Amino acid sequence: MKRHAVACISASLMIVTIGMVYLVVTGENGFSRPKPQAYSIEVTRLDPTETRNLGWNPDGLDEVFRHIATLSTDSLMIVTDGQVVGAFGDLSKPYKVHSIRKSLLSTLIARQMASDANQLRLDATFEELGIDDAPLPLTELQRQATLRHLLRSVSGINHPAAASGSLQAEIDRRLGHNENQPGTVWAYNNWDYNALTTVFERETGTEIAEAFDIGIAQPAGMEDFVRSAVSYISDASRSEHRAAMFSMSARDLARIGELFINHGRAGGRRVLAENWTRLITEDFTETGIGGLRWGHGYLWWIPGPETGLPEGTFWAWGLGNQALMVIPQWNTVVVHQSDTTEFWKRFVPLVRDEEMTGEAAIEQLILSCRETAARETEYCMEHRFITRREFDQLISLIVAARQQRG
Repeated sequence: MKRHAVACISASLMIVTIGMVYLVVTGENGFSRPKPQAYSIEVTRLDPTETRNLGWNPDGLDEVFRHIATLSTDSLMIVTDGQVVGAFGDLSKPYKVHSIRKSLLSTLIARQMASDANQLRLDATFEELGIDDAPLPLTELQRQATLRHLLRSVSGINHPAAASGSLQAEIDRRLGHNENQPGTVWAYNNWDYNALTTVFERETGTEIAEAFDIGIAQPAGMEDFVRSAVSYISDASRSEHRAAMFSMSARDLARIGELFINHGRAGGRRVLAENWTRLITEDFTETGIGGLRWGHGYLWWIPGPETGLPEGTFWAWGLGNQALMVIPQWNTVVVHQSDTTEFWKRFVPLVRDEEMTGEAAIEQLILSCRETAARETEYCMEHRFITRREFDQLISLIVAARQQRG
């Protein structure tokens, strides 16, 4: 049965994505960094012999979890050859995954492309599909964009979008305000991803929650996903296309990663299109951002060579450094999550009531937890915003634990 729960966007929902570009592009902008306060965590680990047999240095993983104890991470999983090498947190508790929704949509399309009943044509134009927008309609040139252009984030269409927040400034910088030839300019653009949601639902006749449940969650053996974990953000004053949002547990995210590690198969059956991993890792665009966001293809990020991650790695990212990393050369999946609820309780009033920009509000909240008196508060120890620099350090420690096996 289809769900029809459509959430009308409010001022607070617009606010929740306002700082995204700031963190994606600029990270911490060089804030001073006093030594973070650690707190006690309970970690599940394999014994040292099994850890080494799976290609990991136990001492290196000790460093990983020591770093985690200084963050506000709520769950971390490292899974190799289907075994949990190390984990922290309640792996069954769903959290909002924010922009990981885009990679989940990509995975859902990969499922549809593997189906004998597939109705999607990646190279069909908007004109052929009957896709437009309102209140601002697409131009004739924009209607020549294709489903594949949306998946590669190269539609070139600069239109108002639901759940876009201050992403718009970066989109304007990349796309400008004139028409672009479809396929020529990359931009991390929520209009593309929301339009892709519309195309999927219209062409398949199935809403995202139902399609994901039947096509991905059940075959992959997810334990915590329910259809109500998918909701929509809509804003008819900006666009007719909705943003489909997800909440998901760490162990369910890991199951998605395992699908890719197992070449798109689960339980002896094909779940994802056979060529999808190749498309992600070969048909991508260099973003100009560098580091972990060096490339972007089919709604997944590609890390740069300087990160130490092996070629063929790809990953999903969400605000607050929610992450699902797929590392085929290591037969490994890494999941990182943090609950952003307490952060938003502080962030929203700064923007709404004190009229701060998203960047200024995030900066104030980050710097407030660097003050000596605040560092040992519950918020700063367990709920504060994990910065890009801290997350990059976490991935570096994971790479080191693999490279220095001991």
